[in-house]
Amino acid sequence: MAEIKVPELAESITEGTIAQWLKQPGDYVEKGEYIVELETDKVNVEVISEEAGTIQELKAEEGDTVEVGQVIAVVGEGGEAPAPSEEKAEEKAEAPEQKDQKQEPAKEAPAATEKKNRPIASPAARKLAREKGIDLSDVPTDPLGRVRKQDIEAYGNKPASAPAKPAPEAKKAPKSDNGKPVEREKMSRRRQTIAKRLVEVQQTAAMLTTFNEIDMTAVMELRKRKKDKFFEDHDVRLGFMSFFTKAVVAALKKYPYVNAEIDGDEIVLKKFYDVGVAVSTEDGLVVPVVRDCERKNFAEIEGEIMELATKARKNKLALADLQGGSFTITNGGVFGSLLSTPILNGPQVGILGMHKIQLRPMAIDKDTVENRPMMYVALSYDHRIIDGKEAVGFLAMVKELLENPEDLLLEG
Repeated sequence: MAEIKVPELAESITEGTIAQWLKQPGDYVEKGEYIVELETDKVNVEVISEEAGTIQELKAEEGDTVEVGQVIAVVGEGGEAPAPSEEKAEEKAEAPEQKDQKQEPAKEAPAATEKKNRPIASPAARKLAREKGIDLSDVPTDPLGRVRKQDIEAYGNKPASAPAKPAPEAKKAPKSDNGKPVEREKMSRRRQTIAKRLVEVQQTAAMLTTFNEIDMTAVMELRKRKKDKFFEDHDVRLGFMSFFTKAVVAALKKYPYVNAEIDGDEIVLKKFYDVGVAVSTEDGLVVPVVRDCERKNFAEIEGEIMELATKARKNKLALADLQGGSFTITNGGVFGSLLSTPILNGPQVGILGMHKIQLRPMAIDKDTVENRPMMYVALSYDHRIIDGKEAVGFLAMVKELLENPEDLLLEG
């Protein structure tokens, strides 16, 4: 018998939540095969079996909180990997002319097979499926093979082609204090952590935001001219994030206190430029970090951002991908945001907010007005160590470099 324990996750993480079991009692597992997915404060971690054998017992259920070192499953020795069924073996031996003959009805599949084909779904999706009386195996999956909550809702809204399974007895709908119907949903561990950290930042930092606007004409024209050749040379698309990242690095070099943090009564001035890029996922916002941006060219930055974003949306980020950033960029413009005040990603003391590019009439001189593609940008900063003069100067330099991208290329 072998015990499956919650592994060491990271120095600051001591517990996690069972997101989903990938194996069930009676299932055979190979050594090194994933059996459970844990949700931690930062990333999802898949736990493997150190022994081959059969799952004897699961000691925790989906949604339970478990601690590092806790036994969560037991694997028994022996058992065999699933072998091809007798029917399939007979099929292979069958002569071609026999295949056209009427075959006997298939034998009833053992219950263990259903467990092995159990769809991958989040706890919220499973809960909703139970409430609606929907079999998860009937629901179309996303491109990653997962069933999401929205997939359950979409499936439940389709006209049924066969009598629906009887739904479990409905619980009395909860109501608010005024008697109106409400719905209660437990916050995921990651959402709880995000909420806690954002409140902590607002309570401990003297946060202030300054704004500016950038004429994106020059960057957009340069990108239009170069994007095809850029993709041909580097196999990655030229976006706006590499321009903003390079502009931020140049501005951080000139205004080093924006690239610092507070440690007790000391200011820690960071001599490296590891820029976090906020990525929205189904489970909440994560901020993977692009390392050593001062040493990377545009293609390397774009490639790394794309790779990190893909890993984030697949829940494949490692803890190392999220730790140690010195400054953060967030882009609400991808969702249509025109203006916002981003919240600091503690212990960092600065965050740049990008927004939607929108045509606006701009005065070119006293006699000329032109429609230009404009973007509002916001810098939120910790006023305890960054003065208004530095904050405004930092944002003005970012604006100047982006409006003159040839200078930005020289700075890079």
